[in-house]
Amino acid sequence: MAALYDTIGLTYARYRQPDVRIAELIDHALGTATSVLSIGSGTGSYEPMRRRTVAVEPSRVMIEQRPPGIAPVAQAVAEHLPFPDGSFDVALAVLTVHHWADHVAGLREMQRVAPRQIVLTWDPRGFDTFWLAADYLPEWHEMDHDAASLDAVTSVLRVVEVRQIPVPWDCRDGFGGAYWRRPEMYLDADARAAISGLARCDPHAVTRAMDRLERDLADGTWNAKYGHLLDLDEVDLGYRLVIAGN
Repeated sequence: MAALYDTIGLTYARYRQPDVRIAELIDHALGTATSVLSIGSGTGSYEPMRRRTVAVEPSRVMIEQRPPGIAPVAQAVAEHLPFPDGSFDVALAVLTVHHWADHVAGLREMQRVAPRQIVLTWDPRGFDTFWLAADYLPEWHEMDHDAASLDAVTSVLRVVEVRQIPVPWDCRDGFGGAYWRRPEMYLDADARAAISGLARCDPHAVTRAMDRLERDLADGTWNAKYGHLLDLDEVDLGYRLVIAGN
């Protein structure tokens, strides 16, 4: 994960701003927790501001983009958290498990350092209806089905609840499905660089997909097929908040 984000993370802070609606859903799931370990925290998105929070991030490039005044950060990986057992009320992981070298080890570490675990991940079956992955870039769709996602997380943790996280049309956090109603954003190379799923795809396949998307936007093909999305305020693309533990 660190090597990937040392490469693609250079514009991350610009395009991966926390979306307040998603942040509120995460904060609500944290409940009465007073101490939180945020794992794979990157530039600091979704770190709770009103709780004692410590971040873990393996990439120095990401750490250097963290703004002043947010949670202290330890450079470490999820599989080897540098904290004693039960150090925190909650261990939080937001859109990061699929990057871990050993997701089972990382999830076990979450259980070790905190009695409750909260993981924002996704069900790749949600991408079956996402036009970019299903129609333009099937390589991404296939790759995400192989990633450590919802089923991998729920098979390890003691799940209490799984909550749907809808993606608003104007989502500020530019993760994979964020631009479902703003297709022109996928033509922005810097925006794509902040989407790890696209960064992991064959660059030639991405170029072909973007060339086709640009043509389809210009001649009205995209609008004819997907213009109905412009009337929606949010969609379900499979993003899920897993709440687990005691």
